[in-house]
Amino acid sequence: MSDQIKFIVDNLNKEPFKKNYNLITFDSLEPMQLLQVLNDVLAEIDPKQVVDIREEMPEQTAKRMLSLLGILKYKPPGNATDMSTFRQGLVIGSKPVVYPVLHWLLQRTNELKKRAYLARFLIKLEVPSEFLQDEIVADTSKQYEELMEVFKTLHKECEQLKTSGFSTAEIRRDISAMEEEKDQLIKRVERLKKRVETVPNHQQMLKIARQLRVEKEREECLAQHKQEQKNQLFHAVQRLQRAQNQLKSMRHAAADAKPESLMKRLEEEIKFNSYIVTEKLPKELENKKKELHFLQKVVSEPAMGHADLLELESKINEVNTQINQLIEKKMMRNEPIEGKLSLYRQQASIISRKKEGKAEELQETKEKLANLEREVSVKRNQIREFDGAEVLKGDEFKRYVSKLRSKSTVFKKKHQIIAEFKAEFGLLQRTEELLKQRHENIQHQLQAMEEKKGVSGYSYTQEELERVSALKSEVDELKGRTLDDMSEMVKKLNSLVSEKKSALAPVIKELRQLRQKCQELTQECDEKKSQYDSCAAGLESSRSKLEQEVRGLREECLQEESKYHYTNCMIKNLEVQLHRATEEMKTYVSSDQQEKRKAIREQYTKNIAEQENLGKKLREKQKAVRESHGPNMKQAKMWRDLEKLMECKRQCFLKQQSQASVGQVIQEGGEDRLIL
Repeated sequence: MSDQIKFIVDNLNKEPFKKNYNLITFDSLEPMQLLQVLNDVLAEIDPKQVVDIREEMPEQTAKRMLSLLGILKYKPPGNATDMSTFRQGLVIGSKPVVYPVLHWLLQRTNELKKRAYLARFLIKLEVPSEFLQDEIVADTSKQYEELMEVFKTLHKECEQLKTSGFSTAEIRRDISAMEEEKDQLIKRVERLKKRVETVPNHQQMLKIARQLRVEKEREECLAQHKQEQKNQLFHAVQRLQRAQNQLKSMRHAAADAKPESLMKRLEEEIKFNSYIVTEKLPKELENKKKELHFLQKVVSEPAMGHADLLELESKINEVNTQINQLIEKKMMRNEPIEGKLSLYRQQASIISRKKEGKAEELQETKEKLANLEREVSVKRNQIREFDGAEVLKGDEFKRYVSKLRSKSTVFKKKHQIIAEFKAEFGLLQRTEELLKQRHENIQHQLQAMEEKKGVSGYSYTQEELERVSALKSEVDELKGRTLDDMSEMVKKLNSLVSEKKSALAPVIKELRQLRQKCQELTQECDEKKSQYDSCAAGLESSRSKLEQEVRGLREECLQEESKYHYTNCMIKNLEVQLHRATEEMKTYVSSDQQEKRKAIREQYTKNIAEQENLGKKLREKQKAVRESHGPNMKQAKMWRDLEKLMECKRQCFLKQQSQASVGQVIQEGGEDRLIL
């Protein structure tokens, strides 16, 4: 406890509290001040708790603190009885209650701040089910849940960014590097502009290049739109297939969905649910209660030794022998009615066991089905998050597998071609190295010959002149080619655009038709759904009426049964009393004296006579005591006086002995002499 208080005081003296407590001053705080300290710590975790508790009712303070501690997942020590003492201690500011709370809060302040912040946005509001029947309330609650999920994802991303290791210094460095690259690109663009200005018709060429770039961007945009349209068409086809399947299933269900069949299904469900509620669950609850009672009994009993166990075993053996004897006696009787009943009982027990087993199997299968549906929905959501597409089914999956196989064969062929190209590239690279070595050797020989002849550098200058002339001719050719290429490119782009438009026109028409079909199917689905809802609502209302009638009849049945049992009990009591009265009359009327003595009247008269004699004796004793009371009191007083006198003599004797220790008294001839 002292370490706990020391930890609390050290943390309260630090930032942001700065309380300047020591162990003595903190321990001497009054309950109100201690609660204010606890409230300050809670306010540091959740700023909404900034309150002066002197201006607040104690019940409100305790309720507010308990709700926040529940959100922070604080678990007070002990069981349910300790919980009530914990609440009372929190209301009155008890130190054994407040100190552990302060210690727990100050140990994990940062973690609890985060938890309190998240609790503001992630605690779900419980809306009653009857209010959720309203469409506006249901939509708002759904929107609220979606916003909660968005907040969760954003918070996770924020935490990942915080822990990812990105620092502001690195970002600034990246920005400065990007600015430098930008400056370099601007300089390069200016240089290229200066070079292009020398070329004739450069403005027209720039316009054509700009138009080319715009057309390429348009082409990319159109390709993107085309892909999006394909995806939308694919999704629309899938939705159409799903809607058609749903329509088929609904038509099939509507074909079979007669009122009689629906009522039969509902009756089966009601029977199953009523069996679970009235028979299965009460039995399970009773068994659990028995097990709990047995376990509590075992826990409450003291520890058993070997002798106790032997004694229990002997008792169990005796009870088993008694049971076997009773069974043998029952078998010896061999009553035919009980034998028939035992057969029926066995059959009933077998049927009840089978019924319980089937109910358990049905419940397990329902739970498995619900779990599998949950897993399927989770997997679908994961696939949508990763790919954005839905799961392929049946023929679509087979087509997808065939496409993958064809692509794998193409990939293998391309991979083989690349390997051949790599081998050829290695051979060509080796030949290039050999030719370079020969060229260098020839150049060295040529330079040596030029130096001998006195014309060194002639070959180099000739090569440079040839290279410059070749470059000039190439640049001239490129200028002519670029103009031709640009004009051809513009023509090709125009033709491609017209082809794409003509190719997309039938697809767009088909898409319009499919959209119209989808709208018609959705309208039909909505109509069928409204019909189904109205039918379901009518059946639900009739089911609720039938349930109310069944409840009323069951209550009446129970009341009549209780009345019947009560009247049976009263009849049995009256029969017993009547039997006793007849027996009493027989014994009272009979001429036999012994039987008369057994009668209750004779016994009561005898008891009355005995009690009267006892009362006479007690009255005589009381009279004698009253007569001897005065002399007895005098005698007691005399004895007390005698006791006092004897005590006084004892004290005098003790004093004489103490005086005798001072000197010695000698008695001789009737004289007493004291010798010191």
